[in-house]
Amino acid sequence: MPKLSIVVPCYNEQEALPLFYPAVEEVVQRVDGLKTEYWLVDDGSADQTLAEMRKLHSIDPERVHYLTFSRNFGKESALYAGLEAATGDYVVVMDADLQDPPSFLPQMYSILQEGEYDCVGTRRTDRKGEAKIKSFLSDQFYKVINRVSQTNIVPGARDFRMMTRQMVDAILSMKEYSRFSKGIFSWVGFRTKYLEYKNVERVAGTTDWSTWKLFKYAMDGIADFSQAPLSLAVWLGTTSFIISIIGLIFVVIRRLIEPTSSAFGWASMVCIILLLGGLQLLCIGIVGKYIGRIYMQVKNRPIYIIKEKK
Repeated sequence: MPKLSIVVPCYNEQEALPLFYPAVEEVVQRVDGLKTEYWLVDDGSADQTLAEMRKLHSIDPERVHYLTFSRNFGKESALYAGLEAATGDYVVVMDADLQDPPSFLPQMYSILQEGEYDCVGTRRTDRKGEAKIKSFLSDQFYKVINRVSQTNIVPGARDFRMMTRQMVDAILSMKEYSRFSKGIFSWVGFRTKYLEYKNVERVAGTTDWSTWKLFKYAMDGIADFSQAPLSLAVWLGTTSFIISIIGLIFVVIRRLIEPTSSAFGWASMVCIILLLGGLQLLCIGIVGKYIGRIYMQVKNRPIYIIKEKK
């Protein structure tokens, strides 16, 4: 009998977990010939999320498992830990807030059973209920990253997806410290079918993904899957150099034509110095961003540290 592992990264989800488990159970119990297991990953929550996980484990110790980190390592680390712990022939990643509709699980499983696809993902067709600025920045991110990266990332794609064991093993083989799962899911390849749905609001609790956190996450994704920022630094440096040469030639010619002319003045000189200095700092910062990622990777620190596992 095939087994489905349900991986649920959690951070401060004490209100959502008691609602999540029965909602998913109601759906998966209707799928004939399928064993299930849960892997709830506590990403160093500050509330009673771990206590709720322990309660669910005590209710069904054979199928409900949990692990908790020694501190907050981030959702990407929690997702990776859950995939490593999962033992199923199929693995689905879901959020605990029920924004990922459990009703899709039977359809996902049925599609994978046909053998044509290795992954069934989901994408939102709208972002109703979210702040307009967050929706705008999200749309712009997908446009930018698909222009600068060779790895195509489907706009509106969610982490909510069901994968075969082969695809999960391929994802786990990527041991990089800085992880951007949306890009990794696409980079490993495998045939993926996307199911579309309208945005669903959280069933309980509040999101910890602020606009600033999402912006930093987007920048990490661009740095992980594109060298375009490095190319931008090269072009900025080249452009500023050419402009400086043209300016120098202009000053020399003007001096030859009008020997009595004075310099442009200290204000223009300061502006030029600030312009060139700013470009240099920008380029150094971009290069430093990539060097920093290399530095974190070569230190070979663990992606996460487990404090408790059941």
